[in-house]
Amino acid sequence: MEQQEHKQLIIRNEIAELNRVVTFLEGLEEEWQLPLAIITPINLVLEEALSNVIFYAYEKGSTHEIKIDFTLSANQLDITITDTGKPFDPTRKEDPDIDLPAEERPIGGLGIFLIRKIMNEVSYERVGQENVLRMTKKF
Repeated sequence: MEQQEHKQLIIRNEIAELNRVVTFLEGLEEEWQLPLAIITPINLVLEEALSNVIFYAYEKGSTHEIKIDFTLSANQLDITITDTGKPFDPTRKEDPDIDLPAEERPIGGLGIFLIRKIMNEVSYERVGQENVLRMTKKF
């Protein structure tokens, strides 16, 4: 059976917590000897996905936990973000028309577009009262 490594980070729904995510990912890079080439894009993906949860999933002023699970197997890193915020499936959002000039594009929508471009697989499901976003990066 193939070897798997697993780590979990729990953050609060505050934008300052993104610094903890960066530090945690740097620790994983070292401990799991992840290719440096995937760390910056994964940082970007996590920042996009988590800032959406932090800004939009909860009522203003309320405190909640967001779980981030990292699983390493053979040549892939799986990341699962779980939150108890409002139901929202980011994978159902259509890709923006990036051929339009910037001033004609609607605001927003680039986050999930970037996530889809960087990650090999992205899926969402609502499990009970939780949003579960799964992302896979092969390397």
